[in-house]
Amino acid sequence: MKRLSLLLIIGLAFLAGRWLFKPGIFPIHDDLQVARLYEMHRCWEERQIPCRWVPDMGYGFGYPLFNFYPPLPYYLGEIFHLAGVSFINSIKIVFLLGLLVSGIGMFLLGREFFGTEGGLLAAGLYLWAPYHAVDLYVRGAMNEFWAMAFFPFIFWSIFKVLKEGKKYVPALALSYAGLLLSHNIMSMLFVPISILWGIFLLLVFRLKKKNLWWLIIGGGWGGGLAAFFVLPAFFEKKYVHVETMFIGYFNYLAHFVSLKQLFFSRFWGYGPSVWGENDGMPFQIGLPHWPLALFVLGGGIFLFLRRRWKKENLFLVTFLFLLFVGSLFLTHLRAVFIWKHLSFLHYLQFPWRFLALATFFVSFLGGGVFLLLSRRANWLMILLLGITLILNYSYFRPEKMILLSDEEKLFSSRGWYKLQTDAIFDYLPKSTSLPPSSPAPEIPVVKEGVARINSFKKGTNWMKADVSVFEKTVLWFPTFCFPGWKAWVNKEEVKISCVPKLGVIRLSLPAGAQNVYLRLVNTPIRSWGNFISLVSWWLMVVWWGGGRLWRWIPKK
Repeated sequence: MKRLSLLLIIGLAFLAGRWLFKPGIFPIHDDLQVARLYEMHRCWEERQIPCRWVPDMGYGFGYPLFNFYPPLPYYLGEIFHLAGVSFINSIKIVFLLGLLVSGIGMFLLGREFFGTEGGLLAAGLYLWAPYHAVDLYVRGAMNEFWAMAFFPFIFWSIFKVLKEGKKYVPALALSYAGLLLSHNIMSMLFVPISILWGIFLLLVFRLKKKNLWWLIIGGGWGGGLAAFFVLPAFFEKKYVHVETMFIGYFNYLAHFVSLKQLFFSRFWGYGPSVWGENDGMPFQIGLPHWPLALFVLGGGIFLFLRRRWKKENLFLVTFLFLLFVGSLFLTHLRAVFIWKHLSFLHYLQFPWRFLALATFFVSFLGGGVFLLLSRRANWLMILLLGITLILNYSYFRPEKMILLSDEEKLFSSRGWYKLQTDAIFDYLPKSTSLPPSSPAPEIPVVKEGVARINSFKKGTNWMKADVSVFEKTVLWFPTFCFPGWKAWVNKEEVKISCVPKLGVIRLSLPAGAQNVYLRLVNTPIRSWGNFISLVSWWLMVVWWGGGRLWRWIPKK
């Protein structure tokens, strides 16, 4: 049955992602996925690991994208690209892998509470929820897509740790790390919910309280695995522009959703989110998702009142239903008073992002229909999965396919301009007050004195120049100031400064032959993050591999 279940989940995932097997690429809102993978590849080629500074974005001046933008999907994509897969196809494989991980995680979670049939139904509902199609084929929201893949694994591993102890601690740590390295905002929302889930399990299912320590260890370990990213992203955000995330189009007030859009609309489109109900994109909860959730809750209450249902089951479906309704409420204009008082919610930009959580809860709850039955019913599972596919099949397709190669996508004049300028204000260092209006110069600019640039090379996080200075000179280098940039002239470290407003690095050079080298090095918080992650990953290897290794070592 386990093999058949896995084959069914693979089939459902591959069917939902069937367009990913077709040649070419499809238009998406976040059309920087291939460009980000290309920048990650450049980091990998030069051994800038972990990748933090990307050299081509910001109109060629570069900025610390992966110091703040979760990197996990692009590390996965780089694995496939290093194996010889194109950038475009690597991105498509990562999307497909995200579907598969989502389905497997939801099956494992649903099976623990609703049996194999319930787990398969929950997995099918989750994979074929409309919001999954939106993230994949409309928005192309790679990072949120992968965050949703870790939701069920976190709930499942918390349950297993509380029930069975330390055996599942590594699974919990990896699940938390995966979420933290996938999406900042979803991590901020889901980590407190997961803590609430753990408390609920302890109180309702009376699991082993002594395993609470293993739960804390697993959560902390997950944070340690992701520390190389989480610590700098949190403590160094004061050095970059983030205010643009809340103004203009990205103000949350313009993106609430109506009840009609959530429950009754069958509209499907590929346009933007706008004020009111004239959105170009859909915001459906999905059918049969929400009717099934209502049926499970109503049926559970009826059976409980007839004393034919355990109170633990009633508490479970009620808990999930309340989380589902709460998530939906925060997408609606009636919740604006909450958004005004909880300023951290402004980072979400779009209230309808709570549909990611609502989709998880309603899909998990849908599998509970098998708690209402007194015997196994494979026919019902097949019927409900069939209805789910019929009602949502048309959503899982792109607007169109465009035949493009990597070269055309990245290196044509239009593609390169898009790579350099799209999202140009995201994580732009505060050393500059405005994004650049023209490309970065190919070589350093002589602003004072007389000098000749004999040679200049620029990498992902370094620059090297051979300069003949005839009289004291000031050079402006084509990169933005940011904590960690250091300079050496003839192998002696010198102090750098920043050009006001423009924000680029400025160096003063005395007369003579000068060999200049600049490099972005780790700040203390980055070094600590790297160290904590290195130790955490080493412990993971010891835990998983060491146990098997010790068996081969003679006892005497």
